[in-house]
Amino acid sequence: MLSLARLFADIALLRRGPEDVPASPFLLAGTTVAYFLVNFFVSLLLPPFAGPWHLHLLVDIGFTLAWYVALMRLFARPERFLQTTTAVFGYQTVLAPAWIATAWLAGRFEDNETWLVPVATAGLGMLAWVLAANARILRSALGLSMPACVGLVILQTIVGQLLLLGLFPPASTT
Repeated sequence: MLSLARLFADIALLRRGPEDVPASPFLLAGTTVAYFLVNFFVSLLLPPFAGPWHLHLLVDIGFTLAWYVALMRLFARPERFLQTTTAVFGYQTVLAPAWIATAWLAGRFEDNETWLVPVATAGLGMLAWVLAANARILRSALGLSMPACVGLVILQTIVGQLLLLGLFPPASTT
């Protein structure tokens, strides 16, 4: 268990890639559950936003699985689905506490000029880190250039956010 945590931390730190992850449906399931639990419990302590964040989390997991199934099929690499998706959920599990804390701080200090710049800088740093780690995983899995993989990660983020907005529209203030 500790060796898996180190592996996912190394992936988050850009030292290793999905090729180092065992191709196991049980490991993917376990990593997905760990991702859910870490996000759930950290979000209980620091809700990243008002509203049904727990439903957002379930949609996020389903969308991520569907996205990587589609991506691996589109690029004719279905055999890499298990390792790639396990690596994605694994490194995101490692980064989830910092990611959620940054989102919580952004909501908490959005009207505070003193803290706005440091919090926004931390948020951009987390976004860049997630983008780099995910793009590196895709580069290894798909054999594409890094700019193409960055584009795919940005596309995944946009489509995922549009899906969430479609399913959970913001409350009307009128």
